[in-house]
Amino acid sequence: MGLEAPWRVDDALRHARSVGLDRLDALLLLGRALQRDRSWLMAHGEHVLTPEEVAGITFTFSRRAQGVPLSYLVGQREFHGLMLKVTQDVLDPRPDTETLVDWALEGLGQARPVEPRDPPVRVMDLGTGSGAIALALQAARPDWEVHASDASAAALAVARGNAQALGLPVRFHEGSWWDALPQGLRLHLAVSNPPYIRPDDPHLVALVHEPRSALVAEDQGLADLRALIEGAHAHLLPGGWLLLEHGHDQAEPVARLLAGAGFESIGHRRDLAGHTRCTGGRLAG
Repeated sequence: MGLEAPWRVDDALRHARSVGLDRLDALLLLGRALQRDRSWLMAHGEHVLTPEEVAGITFTFSRRAQGVPLSYLVGQREFHGLMLKVTQDVLDPRPDTETLVDWALEGLGQARPVEPRDPPVRVMDLGTGSGAIALALQAARPDWEVHASDASAAALAVARGNAQALGLPVRFHEGSWWDALPQGLRLHLAVSNPPYIRPDDPHLVALVHEPRSALVAEDQGLADLRALIEGAHAHLLPGGWLLLEHGHDQAEPVARLLAGAGFESIGHRRDLAGHTRCTGGRLAG
């Protein structure tokens, strides 16, 4: 059916299928465009669309078919039970990164101030992007003092907006890795999902719509992981933890870097696909 003919809801879904879209993606995008839920779409297949609606819907379907992440097209993504605003200034938060949040909560799950006057547990998410990790930690542990940083002012604006929308008091800092920390701040826990993809990795073709600076690192993808590990000693308290997400084939080199920097109790966590995706350790006290 041509674009010049009257289109109905069912015609739009057939068009989505013809350009290779998953049906659930098509229903979500169409429902958002029409401000209708999925059940309405399924029950109103003969509803006629306006020319303006058709133009917008076909453009959005085309963008999705080109590989633009669904979260960028709808402007939001759920992460660890929180609904976050997402723009192309930040990475699309992946469900696999929830593994890092769960490990942090597990590792410091019993850490609480003994008395109200005692300082709180202090944690930091380095390279926060949309704020996903920091906000998930703060939501789960309101008694923690959670900090987050990013070198991108645009990314921090997204993260701050998410924190405000969720009513979560995360403290944000602009700067590169450890340089963003306020002077004298020492942490019980630092977490990060830094860039770790090699510049020549063929998977980058599928990630062309996401900010390259948040994906790619030199030195076989290890440059930023190395900077985080080597700089941690000056910013973690004795016995403090550093937990890092990395590539599926980087667990061993990251573990070696941690051991060389004085970390002990080094361990790993697997992602949803069973790949070793997170490595961390405790700074010797």
